Amino acid sequence: MSSVNRTAPAPAVRPSRLRPARTIVSAFGLAIALGTALLMLPISKVGPGGASFLEALFTATSAVCVTGHVVVDTATYWTPFGQVVILALIQVGGFGIMTFASLVGLAVLRKISLRSRLTTATEAHSFGLDDVSGLLGRVARITLVIQGAVAVLLFLRFSLGYGEPVGRAAWLAVFHSVSAFNNAGFSLFSQNLVPYALDPFICLPIAAAIILGGIGFPVIMQLRKHLRHTLKWTMNTRIVLAGTITLLVAGTVYITAIEWSNPATLGAMEWPQKLLAGFFTSVQTRTAGFNSIDIGAMDPASWIGMDVLMLIGGGPAGTAGGIKITTFAVLFFILVTELRGEGAVNVFGKRLPRSVHREAITVVLLAVAVVVTATVALMLITDETLDRLMFEVVSAFGTVGLSTGITADLPPAGQVILILLMFIGRLGPITFASGLALADRHIAYELPKERPIIG
Repeated sequence: MSSVNRTAPAPAVRPSRLRPARTIVSAFGLAIALGTALLMLPISKVGPGGASFLEALFTATSAVCVTGHVVVDTATYWTPFGQVVILALIQVGGFGIMTFASLVGLAVLRKISLRSRLTTATEAHSFGLDDVSGLLGRVARITLVIQGAVAVLLFLRFSLGYGEPVGRAAWLAVFHSVSAFNNAGFSLFSQNLVPYALDPFICLPIAAAIILGGIGFPVIMQLRKHLRHTLKWTMNTRIVLAGTITLLVAGTVYITAIEWSNPATLGAMEWPQKLLAGFFTSVQTRTAGFNSIDIGAMDPASWIGMDVLMLIGGGPAGTAGGIKITTFAVLFFILVTELRGEGAVNVFGKRLPRSVHREAITVVLLAVAVVVTATVALMLITDETLDRLMFEVVSAFGTVGLSTGITADLPPAGQVILILLMFIGRLGPITFASGLALADRHIAYELPKERPIIG
């Protein structure tokens, strides 16, 4: 008798047909290439000549991947045209290249192809192909409403509170609103938001936009429909909301406690201001990248905690990066289950499928492999300390954009490594790997089970 269990052969699938992941990778690559070309134009840069290829490529990648890492000062290096290009790349990258393309196609043709449905569902982490047109419309409305509301609040503050001219106040408001909701972290101030660290009317609207963009569109849609009917919330919504609140509180307490007496960060502030700055910094680790205090002057212990928060990131199907709250939560519940000696992983009264266990473990192992490899590579070509390099790598991979101040000083090879990290981090390790895979491998049999000794 054979020792293998036969199963029905899988249907043949042509590798070149219906591969949404590969299409998304290509679309992001094309958007970065276009952005690079536009930013290299002399009209995009202040002063004579245009930006170098590496400067333009780094900025375009950071914008499309909604990261916020910069090698030049956004406020003084780029002209208004260049800043508009950056803002457009942020919006397209945050909204999703293929989602944006499908929305435009719907507006023009009033229809959407099956291939576009598959691509959009993959990028938005949709659970089905029904009503993709309606999904796109709702995502667009949510984006415009939140960005518009935050822009109005910021405009009133910049114009009435700081005396900015109407045009300047409007541009500042729109740019920072779009950058915040898309978790990008680009700012039109040379010191980012450090000059407004004590102003809750600037920090809190931006923080709200970051949180809403980071929890993901499915959660926002469900809250909009069933805000008071918590029993109708999906497991995804429950995990994202619980995880977001827990991590925001934990991050605020951790950062504020460590930096409380640091004269270079929170030490000179009154206690309400310390709480505001600590909370705002914690929010940024959800993969936003604004900073209201000097990140480079923080205690290395704060960097370690922020590394963890940045790697976790925000919710799926949103503008945040990282391995996602849901992935981290699945691993946490697997750990709890094993410690209790239980057989099935149960979360909020539901059982997690085995496939979800494998997906979570795969995402984390790939993320750790990418982060460790990139950190070692940077250590070989720079003289920076491990804690600073690790912070830079995790920030780039998590599409956060926070920096200890070494980004612009890295050698060209180091900046290329960060470009690759931002690209991989935005798409997600699994999407990136499957998008580059040459073919699907179908195995028509199962091998016998055997259990190794663990631990």
